[in-house]
Amino acid sequence: MDAQVSYAFHSKRELHPEKNIAKLAKVRILRRNGLWEYLHIPQRSIVCLNLPSFSGGLNPWGTPDPKKSRERDLTPPFVDDGLIEIVGFRDAWHGLILLAPKGHGTRLAQTSRVQFEVRKGARDHTYMRIDGEPWKQPLPVDHDIVIVDISHCGQVKMLATHLSHCESASDPSSPITYPDEDDHEKQQI
Repeated sequence: MDAQVSYAFHSKRELHPEKNIAKLAKVRILRRNGLWEYLHIPQRSIVCLNLPSFSGGLNPWGTPDPKKSRERDLTPPFVDDGLIEIVGFRDAWHGLILLAPKGHGTRLAQTSRVQFEVRKGARDHTYMRIDGEPWKQPLPVDHDIVIVDISHCGQVKMLATHLSHCESASDPSSPITYPDEDDHEKQQI
């Protein structure tokens, strides 16, 4: 049964290569030790965030489990920490999970810089969006590569209401915390 399911998935992937981002782009992140690392991404859609929400308040990063956060060296997202949260979604159905109270995407990484190495695909373009502005990104022809490089480039003042979920890494009233694993209360790390 497992082989049959695997073969069906492989056949669909070969028939529709434009739906498989792993064949279209390589994604690499700059680790804290200064070395680049390639991400293995079985995702169809990737979201890079420097804010804890997008698209009208959805939070694709969510609140990671404390134990997993420590194991993977993840921190809560802050608007001024200089980190980019990278989240993946397998398909549109996976994206609907954001509408659930604790729904989130697949947390791929936190980094100060990410690069997408985009290659020729079955289609001649892919879709991208920055700060809510969408565009159609032409894909390279032949064996060329288009590199999309995203990094932290400074800080600007942001307006927020008292109900805002945007916390500051430099604000003592929003310390880096995780809910306690046992009683789900906050504990400072």
